[in-house]
Amino acid sequence: MENKITIYYNPECSKCQTALCSIEERGLQTEIIEYLKDSPTEEDIAGLLKKLGIPARELVRVSEPLFQEMFKDANLTESEWIGVMAKYPILIQRPIIIRGDKAVLGRSKDQLDSIL
Repeated sequence: MENKITIYYNPECSKCQTALCSIEERGLQTEIIEYLKDSPTEEDIAGLLKKLGIPARELVRVSEPLFQEMFKDANLTESEWIGVMAKYPILIQRPIIIRGDKAVLGRSKDQLDSIL
C-alpha cells in the first residue's frame, strides 16, 4: 500500500485535527490540503468522488448554515452539486483522506483505520 497520504483539511475542525494526529502517529508522509484556502476544482471534486465511491450529494455538509440557507430544498444533478462544492468549499465533508486510488471520509476511527 502506498505510504503517502493526502488529507483535505480544515484546521478549525476537530475531526480533521484527530485524523491528522492519527496519520502523523503512524509516521506516514502527509500532504495537507487546506481546501478552504486552496479550493478544489470541479475536476478535483469529481476525482475525489470517484475515489470515495459516493455520489456528489453525499459529500455535501448538510449541517452548514450555507446549505440550510441556499440548498436545503435543491434538487441538483451530480454535476451541479460538484459545481456548488467547487464554488462553496465550506460545503465539502471533511476530512477526506486519500491513499493511492482510495479515499475515505475520516470522520470516525473505523473509517480512518480502514485507509491507514
